[in-house]
Amino acid sequence: MANNENTHLAKSPLGDLGVIPANRVNSVSEYYFSKKLKEVADMNAKGLDVINLGVGSPDLPPSEDAIETLCHSARQADSHGYQPYVGIPELRRAFAGWYKKWYRVDLNPDTEIQPLIGSKEGILHISLAFLNPGDGVLAPNPGYPTYSSVSNLVEARIIPYDLKEENDWQPDLEALEKLDLSNVKLMWVNYPNMPTGAPATKELYQKLVDFGRKHSIIICNDNPYSFILNENPISILEIEGAKDICIEMNSLSKSQNMPGWRMAMLASNPQFVQWILKVKSNIDSGQFKPMMLAAARALQAPKEWYSDMNKIYRKRRKMAEEIMKLLGCTFDPKQSGMFLWGKIPSRYESSEALADTILYNAHVFITPGFIFGSNGNNYIRISLCCKEEKLREALERIGCTVHGGKVQEKE
Repeated sequence: MANNENTHLAKSPLGDLGVIPANRVNSVSEYYFSKKLKEVADMNAKGLDVINLGVGSPDLPPSEDAIETLCHSARQADSHGYQPYVGIPELRRAFAGWYKKWYRVDLNPDTEIQPLIGSKEGILHISLAFLNPGDGVLAPNPGYPTYSSVSNLVEARIIPYDLKEENDWQPDLEALEKLDLSNVKLMWVNYPNMPTGAPATKELYQKLVDFGRKHSIIICNDNPYSFILNENPISILEIEGAKDICIEMNSLSKSQNMPGWRMAMLASNPQFVQWILKVKSNIDSGQFKPMMLAAARALQAPKEWYSDMNKIYRKRRKMAEEIMKLLGCTFDPKQSGMFLWGKIPSRYESSEALADTILYNAHVFITPGFIFGSNGNNYIRISLCCKEEKLREALERIGCTVHGGKVQEKE
């Protein structure tokens, strides 16, 4: 891909001028969903009405209180200027209160919390703050592709670590102990896990904190899914001493149905937060005050808010399970989060081939697991961010495709 891009550039006027991109541009490719959603948009433009079960973008609205707060604040004349790089005090205090209420974690809102323009931004800022070229980064396989792509952009050395179904999608820390970890600076973990839906446990978090402290490896826990189909939200920061070596990111994109708002945060010890702020303050200029006030209001949601949301997700999950069963896939019913992860039967050629067959014949977009790493090759993922009636229609379309013999199997 990279060579083709450079060959194409060399034949362009820019190539004639000797203009080429930085090496880091060739270390990454366009995000899978960026490319695939263009294809889906083209299909929709042709009237094919593709049902999107791929991306985890909540279709439910934020709380009415949050929306009203946004509208009220946006009408104020003094709401439109630059805001503090550390976020407004109301937002930091709201994050601290949220962590105390739901995760039983005490955070100093002035020194231990940094608001973010989305967790994806946080991955970049953390990487820039702690990684020099050549430093090692432990990244999960399967895992969120941005962990690896950002590591490539900052010229770090990626060391994939296996997550496997037979180990409940938890890292094999005994295997990691046998590696040369002398130059490893960061380890990315993500629980409840995306894409597998595996829940976290206090025992796992304790092991990760001990591992990080033993090897001076910063454990970065990405924790945006803990309220979705999960009755017991937990945080790695609950573990004694975790703040010394851990950074946790959290997001309102999933828990408060605010993906387009780009409201997130990270929490850690004051020194880590300050180093990250040094990077962040040189890149952006803060967030929109009305959105921060609205986010602070959203964080005050009662238990009923989460319960009502999960009633909807539970109904959708049943439909997603029916789709998995129709395709012959197996799955762990204990999964949490807003996706369903299933293992495809051996009769299918690959997850990509199955997903493309469903897209082109049933006009339903599901995510092939290979995009999350080689350990996802034999899996698919279905998003629950789609209304129940559309999931039912997807089930019917896929049923016609399967029973009509249009799903290609191995010869």
